[in-house]
Amino acid sequence: MIKVGIIGISGYSGFTAFELLLKHPGVRVTYISANNTTGAAEEIWPKLKGHTNLVCNKFDAQKAIEKCDVFILAVPHTVAMDLAPQLLSKPAKGGSLAVRQAGASGGKKVIDLSADYRLESAASFTKWYGTEHKDKTNLKNAVYGLPELYREKIKKANLVANPGCYPTAAILALAPLVSTKTDLIQSIIIDAKSGVSGAGRKVALGFMFSEVNENFKAYKVLNHQHTPEINQYLSKIAGNNVEVTFVPHLLPINRGIQETIYVQFKEKIKAENIHTIYKKFYKTEPFVRILPLGKQPEIKDVAYTNYCDIGVAANKNLAVITCTIDNLLKGASGQAVQNLNLMCNFKETEGLV
Repeated sequence: MIKVGIIGISGYSGFTAFELLLKHPGVRVTYISANNTTGAAEEIWPKLKGHTNLVCNKFDAQKAIEKCDVFILAVPHTVAMDLAPQLLSKPAKGGSLAVRQAGASGGKKVIDLSADYRLESAASFTKWYGTEHKDKTNLKNAVYGLPELYREKIKKANLVANPGCYPTAAILALAPLVSTKTDLIQSIIIDAKSGVSGAGRKVALGFMFSEVNENFKAYKVLNHQHTPEINQYLSKIAGNNVEVTFVPHLLPINRGIQETIYVQFKEKIKAENIHTIYKKFYKTEPFVRILPLGKQPEIKDVAYTNYCDIGVAANKNLAVITCTIDNLLKGASGQAVQNLNLMCNFKETEGLV
């Protein structure tokens, strides 16, 4: 049995990870914490009443290390880089018995849901997140936690940088094209829309019900912090520089992401050929579903699941790729559990289907 600690239990991502892992047959949640919320977990989240007797206290690194094999950091950006080094620097001798029996490498493991370890460049992190990176050593060693592309590296990792919700949808939607038709692509425009929970559980005027309900707006136009993450990993897949135009919008719904992506080519392309590329690229992936030609994904079909649904269409020189995910599951905590399964040698779908 793998012992897991969740740091940041009071937010949506922390709660979602907790809820998933309480049902995971190979995991026992042994530690929870949050710096701004304390008390019994079932009082913080009444939905968990009768499912756990854990109590949430402020983060204590030593207690966490004593009680856990794996940590999920569901904390705000710029906080994880203070916590991860503490957790990674004191591995158990050879790793816990449970971790060794599961076939994973020894020592503590961390899955970070924040952006602190996603960008390879410390300078880029400072530019987009407004603060100097404090853990450049682990920044170099972190593995990007998108299983469909980095599965084998994730299996061997001690620190996984869980992708952002927008980048998860964008990269999965574009990877088949940028890996096979890079030289033919002229431009990529990503029109992205997210439910309000994508902004986290915080009190802010722009996220109040009366502000969001019956409303729709773009925000951080051409200046969203997920842009360099999308560019970085698409460029890796393509083998050369890829830069997208990314515009996010806020939907008046609780959860879910829909991205409509416009890919302009230098020559005419056929929808049937594009569809074949996607079917082959993802033919063995348990959580990516390529819809039949003529069908487009809908948020309601992926909400409360770890699935990513993709639809394709094309006309003349333009391909339109549509993609939906649940921002709290495949876009955050579900993907974290998927990564945990890989790191601890469980079946990849364990606790998620």
